[in-house]
Amino acid sequence: MKDLEKRIDNIEARNKRVELDKKWETSWTRRICIMILTYIIVLIYSYVISKYNNIYFSSLVPVIGFTLSTLSLGLIRKIWEKK
Repeated sequence: MKDLEKRIDNIEARNKRVELDKKWETSWTRRICIMILTYIIVLIYSYVISKYNNIYFSSLVPVIGFTLSTLSLGLIRKIWEKK
């Protein structure tokens, strides 16, 4: 019986984590932060490569923007979860 209760507790804890993940993925906080961070990164990157007309440099814009915005969202998510 004790093993069954432990398994149920583990399942409930996992369900709470999954629900929190769903809320985060659909939250406006996450969306707005991604938009702002991507915009800032594109501005900086565009300024840096403005002297070059190279398709390979230009193609890096979405990759760098997405990568940096997702890396920085960990801190924002921790703050969001506390509220």
